[in-house]
Amino acid sequence: MTVASQLLHFRSQYLVIRWLLLAGVVSVAAGQQQAPESAPNTTSPESVAVSPPPSYTIQVEASQEWTDTKIDLRGGEKLKISAEGTITYTKKKKTFGPTGIPRSLADLVHEYAVLDGAHGELIGRLGSSETDEAFEVGDSISYTAPVAGRLFLGVNQSMHDAAEAKGAFQVKIEVRAQGSTTTVGGPAETTIPGITPALLETLPRRVSDEEHNPGDMVNILLIGDEDEVMKVFTTAGWVKVDKSVGSTLEAGFLDTLEKKDYLTMPMSTLYLFDRPQDYGFAHAEPIRVVMSRNHLRAWKSPYQVGGRPLWCVAATHDIGFERDQRNDLITHKIDPAIDGEREYVNETLSGTGLVVARGHVTPANPLTTAKTATGGEFHSDGRILVLALKSEE
Repeated sequence: MTVASQLLHFRSQYLVIRWLLLAGVVSVAAGQQQAPESAPNTTSPESVAVSPPPSYTIQVEASQEWTDTKIDLRGGEKLKISAEGTITYTKKKKTFGPTGIPRSLADLVHEYAVLDGAHGELIGRLGSSETDEAFEVGDSISYTAPVAGRLFLGVNQSMHDAAEAKGAFQVKIEVRAQGSTTTVGGPAETTIPGITPALLETLPRRVSDEEHNPGDMVNILLIGDEDEVMKVFTTAGWVKVDKSVGSTLEAGFLDTLEKKDYLTMPMSTLYLFDRPQDYGFAHAEPIRVVMSRNHLRAWKSPYQVGGRPLWCVAATHDIGFERDQRNDLITHKIDPAIDGEREYVNETLSGTGLVVARGHVTPANPLTTAKTATGGEFHSDGRILVLALKSEE
C-alpha cells in the first residue's frame, strides 16, 4: 500500500470515529461502546408471572390428640386454613365435618382443649406445650400468629373420644403474609426500665387475710392500663372469677343454659394495700375446676412505671384440699412449688403477643419459703416475673 493510500485509509477511519463521537455512541473516557437504552416494557401486568403463596396439605387423623404440621411460623404470619373430610364416633354413631357436633348439656363437663368449641371441631395450637392456648379452626379460618412457634392441629375431643374415632380431616394451609418476629413464645428476657431496687423495696412482698395473717407471695408485676390487663388475660384463656357465692349460683345456672364451661368459682378475699383484690382470674380444665385450677389475684398499686400503672399479682396453683389451720375447715391446698405457677402465667400471657417485654428480678432479701394464711407451706427461688403489656394507645 502506498503512503497516499495509507493516509486516505486513516482519514476514512478518523471520519467514522468522529461521526460516532458526535452521535454519542462511543465514550471518549472509556473508549467503549455504550449500551443502548432499553426498550420500554410493553408487557401487560396480566402477563407477568406471580409466584403463588406457600401452601401445605396436612392430614389430621381422628385418633391423634395433636398433629405436628412441621410448619414453623413467625410472629405476625398470616394464614388461611381450610378443611374438609369427616370423622365418625363409632360407638355413638355420629359422623361430622370440621365444624364438629353442636354442643349439648353432656359436654358441660369434659376435657376439651377449646373450652367453648364444638365437640369434634378442628382446632389449632401454636406450640407444643399444654400451656399454649388452643383456638377454633372449623372448616375455614384466617389466622395471624401472635408469636413465633410450631403450628399443631387437632380435634376438640377427649382421649376417650379419640379411642373410638375413625376418619380424618384434610387441611390446606396457605401463607398469605410472612411474619417478622422469630422469638418463640414471646419476647426475649430483658431488663425492664423502671423496675428499680428502690421500687422493689417499696412494694409489699406478701398478701394477707382479713385478720392480717401473711399469705401468698407477690410473684408477678404487670405494667399496663386496666383494659390492657383485662385483655391479656382474656386473650390467654383466663376467666374473671365471681365475687360471691350468690353470683356463682346464678352464673352457673346461666352457663348451663348456654352450654358454656364454668370456671368462675369464687376465690377467697385477700388483701394488699389495705384492700381486697381488684381482680381474680382462673385458668383450668372444667372437669378439675372444683379441686384443681390455676388462679391469681391482682391489685393495682399506687405506683407507675414509665407513666403506666403497675399491678401486683399473687399467683398459686390449687392442687387439692387441706385443713385450714385457722378454723379447722376445708380449704384449697396450693402447690408448694409456687414458681411453677409464676411461669405458667408467664407462658400463657406471653403467648398472646400482647407482652412487649418481660424479665425476672430478684429483690433484696428474696422470699424463699413461708406459709400461706391457711397454714400451707410454699417455697420459691425468690424471683419476681415482670411483664410489660402492649399499649392500646
